[in-house]
Amino acid sequence: MGTRMAPLAPDFVDGAYCSAPARCSLFARLFPGIVFYTRFGGRVFASSNDARLGRYDDREWSASSLLVLRSLERVGVRIEITGTQNFSRIEGPCVFIGNHMSTLEAFVLPTIIQPLKPVAFVVKKSLVEYPVFGHLMRARSPIVVGRTNPREDLKAVLEGGLQRLQAGISIVVFPQRTRSPLFDPAAFNSIGIKLAKRAQVPVVPLALKTDAWENGARIKDFGRIVPSRTVHFAFGEPLLVHGSGAAEHQRVVEFIRGNLVAWGGKVAEDTAAAE
Repeated sequence: MGTRMAPLAPDFVDGAYCSAPARCSLFARLFPGIVFYTRFGGRVFASSNDARLGRYDDREWSASSLLVLRSLERVGVRIEITGTQNFSRIEGPCVFIGNHMSTLEAFVLPTIIQPLKPVAFVVKKSLVEYPVFGHLMRARSPIVVGRTNPREDLKAVLEGGLQRLQAGISIVVFPQRTRSPLFDPAAFNSIGIKLAKRAQVPVVPLALKTDAWENGARIKDFGRIVPSRTVHFAFGEPLLVHGSGAAEHQRVVEFIRGNLVAWGGKVAEDTAAAE
């Protein structure tokens, strides 16, 4: 991919980043999906080959993730990131707990987090079985869950997460059954809180709005690219889990809810108003 000497992350200022005004070609403005997926596909195939050959290390992961971010910007998608200082200042690993909206976060979060703190993701089993993308996922030592047996998933996350956290690797958890532009607190479980409590590490709330990359109707990972929708990532203040963790879970939910409402996103209780 030619990314070995490339930058690894956006240029953060005081823990924040905002895309510069887009300079798009007429073709990119008219057909953002075609332009983006052409660039994206080439990078995924190249990175997959690196992963298959054992060359997809932390640096390659961060650099290729940044290239995805830049490809989105080149078709007019604006990206805003805030609060990275909230986890970069933590000594040791943490558990990131966020809502899950689209495929975008899986490809862009590595360039935000990995250069500052080693990280692994909790992912569904189907992602590591994809013909091309699976090589990338397996190369990053994810925690794999099936999403069909909650008890087995909890065991996988607690055991695999504890092992990685003890090795100094932070974990990203999306405690929802599936990706959705609608945030439903009732479907947002406390698996990340349980992991942080067991490992005795902080929780970092993560709110995101990534519906600029829509979920597809036939293939969920590949939907429309909608540049008019700003992409948001916000990282909250770290939380230490006390007692049952119910209070911390609620604070994570409220952080996500509050940011989504401010961004014009959809929350289950306010679906009609948001639409």
